[in-house]
Amino acid sequence: MSEDLKPSGDITTALIKNNKKIKAKIISNQNCVIGGLSFAKEAFKYSDKKVVFKSNSKDGRKINKGKVVAIVYGKAKGILRSERVALNFLSLISGVATITKKFVDKVKGKSCKICCTRKTIPNLRSLQKYGVKLGGGLNHRFNLSDEILIKDNHIAIDGNIRELVKRAIKNKKGKKITVEIDNLNQLKKIMGLKFNRVLFDNMSPKNIRKGIKLSNKLYETEASGGITIKNVRKIASTGVKRISVGQITHSAPAVNFKLEI
Repeated sequence: MSEDLKPSGDITTALIKNNKKIKAKIISNQNCVIGGLSFAKEAFKYSDKKVVFKSNSKDGRKINKGKVVAIVYGKAKGILRSERVALNFLSLISGVATITKKFVDKVKGKSCKICCTRKTIPNLRSLQKYGVKLGGGLNHRFNLSDEILIKDNHIAIDGNIRELVKRAIKNKKGKKITVEIDNLNQLKKIMGLKFNRVLFDNMSPKNIRKGIKLSNKLYETEASGGITIKNVRKIASTGVKRISVGQITHSAPAVNFKLEI
């Protein structure tokens, strides 16, 4: 709301003399998984605490194009001031939920879960990760303190993957440890060490299968890198337990909503 109202408020709406009470409908312009209704409500409440916001759906539900997702009652100026912010919340969260659901549906019947990453819009991570959950996905770590994730650059700088993993085990302090590998030789070097998860990064389905066999159920398995809606089922068919997808947050198309008076 500060983005829209600083420094001088809504100078266009200020021109309206008749601040009468109105009824406005929020309508979805496309099929989607709805998300962000409570955020939209709070956007209207910010401008006018007396606004009444009635949802006609619930976050996480599939809705069709043309669906009236909410009705807003209140004074015209408050509704106009908050209109765009409310719709922006719905567009963003529903967009993430909708694309996540597409990936989740694509791996239906397989024994793996779709996870998000930290490839999120700055300062909007919590909203995007909420959208992922609405779409049936799993949240990966929220920040760098959540778990130890040893990636390719850590390995390249340190130079010794086995010693780095040993150091992680010694200093884990109750945190889970994931080790990202991009070839099977790296996996062989760390086999037998007590960590939680192997992350196969940008590896072929053939090598992922080999890696899963080598892991011998000692570690949870995950795949990442270049995952698309076209290849995700093929990756899931390897038997990997988790697939992390950056696209569901960093490239989620916004869902189009409109407010009609």
